[in-house]
Amino acid sequence: PHERRGRQVESPTVYTSQGVPISVTGIAQVKIQGQNAEMLLSACEQFLGKSEQEIQHIALVTLEGHQRAIMGSMTVEEIYKDRKIFSKKVFEVASSDLINMGITVVSYTLKDIRDEEGYLKALGMARTAEVKRDARIGEAEAQAEAKIKEAMAEEQRMASRFLNDTEIAKAQRDFELKKAAYDVEVQTKKAEAEMAYELQAAKTKQRIKEEQMQIMVVERTQEIAVQKWEVQRREKELEATVRRPAEAEKFKLEKLAEAHRLKTVLEAEAEAEAVKVRGEAEAYAIKAKAVADAEQMAKKAEAWKEYGSAAMVDMMLETLPKVAAEVAAPLSQARKVTMVSCGGGEV
Repeated sequence: PHERRGRQVESPTVYTSQGVPISVTGIAQVKIQGQNAEMLLSACEQFLGKSEQEIQHIALVTLEGHQRAIMGSMTVEEIYKDRKIFSKKVFEVASSDLINMGITVVSYTLKDIRDEEGYLKALGMARTAEVKRDARIGEAEAQAEAKIKEAMAEEQRMASRFLNDTEIAKAQRDFELKKAAYDVEVQTKKAEAEMAYELQAAKTKQRIKEEQMQIMVVERTQEIAVQKWEVQRREKELEATVRRPAEAEKFKLEKLAEAHRLKTVLEAEAEAEAVKVRGEAEAYAIKAKAVADAEQMAKKAEAWKEYGSAAMVDMMLETLPKVAAEVAAPLSQARKVTMVSCGGGEV
């Protein structure tokens, strides 16, 4: 057939890429391309001897097969949300296959998507919820924007009113100030006119008081000078009568203490020197005596050697008186001597 034919392509219960079964109905427009000799030759070769119903059935089965294939490669969401992409894929795949048979796919459109499990309904509900949510958000944003604009308008209105009130208050204030200034000026002139004498008297009293204060300042200054002189005088008197004698006494005591300390040191040094000298003198005397005794003993020994027994007798005679004196010394202290005889001998 060279006329364009519209065919409904049914694909019931086909599992998508996620395993969800859905049914799809598409509408395809196909025809045999008679203007192209090559395609016409291909159609004659493929469909020679077949009726128009058989040719349409072959085209429909081919389309349905490609429709199933595309359904199996996409998710339900992809098919549901973007029907144009699904239709374009079916059209492109089916066209490249049918053109080899001499059949041209003029158009393909996805007509309907349905399922028995309620999946699409759930998607619709989710989408509906999203739309409602977006609607609520949009409404809230619109209300917020409206409130903002209303607040801005109110703010501008209040600002204009405040500015107007401010201008009115400023004008009222300026009037009141000018009026007050005028009143003050009037009252001042009136007071000056009515109280000129009292004011002059007050000024006179003030000048008198100022002069009295100046006199008091001068007198006070003189009193301070006298007090200052008296303080200096007392300080000098204290310096002469107390501080200087105290410092002199302190100096005297310090010098006496220094002299006493120096005297003690010198005496100690002199005593040490005297002890040293006495020790040296005693040592020298002992040494000299020892030398003299040694010489004497040597001479005596030499004499004993030379004179023999005569020298011994001489030494004994010289020593006996000393021995006798030593023996008799205790007896000289005795008051009474009693002599007792033992046996029948004489006393």
